[in-house]
Amino acid sequence: MENMKKASFSIKINASKEKVWNALWTDANYREWTKVFCEGSYAVSDWKEGSKILFLAGDQGGMYSTITKKVPHECMFFTHIGMVKDNVELPVDEETKKWTGATENYTLTEKDGVTELLVNMDITEEHYNYFKDAFPKGLEKVKAIAENQVND
Repeated sequence: MENMKKASFSIKINASKEKVWNALWTDANYREWTKVFCEGSYAVSDWKEGSKILFLAGDQGGMYSTITKKVPHECMFFTHIGMVKDNVELPVDEETKKWTGATENYTLTEKDGVTELLVNMDITEEHYNYFKDAFPKGLEKVKAIAENQVND
């Protein structure tokens, strides 16, 4: 992993960590908040710790990763591995080696009915400014989804 930068994003949400978790990882909600990054984004996984996850867009392209840690309503950690094209996982190549092994970690901490969502991630130099701009917008969508849920 060359030229990787660490980035952290956080937001306070007036909802339980269960509602925030639901806002992040339920299929319909995930598709909604990740539109900020790419229209038509979705994930394919059994969502179990140690399992593979495909982060895809409408064109069947994206990346594949591993769920390295999952504690429901507390944390979900991903390690990114390689690219997907036309729904096929591609072998790690020179371009992918620049970021394979990068992590993206989501941690939820609830206090007095307010949940802080913290995201720590490794980002390549070339994508750093994009995520610095886009990620807070994504978290605002998560907040809106979580705070407007009627029940868990």
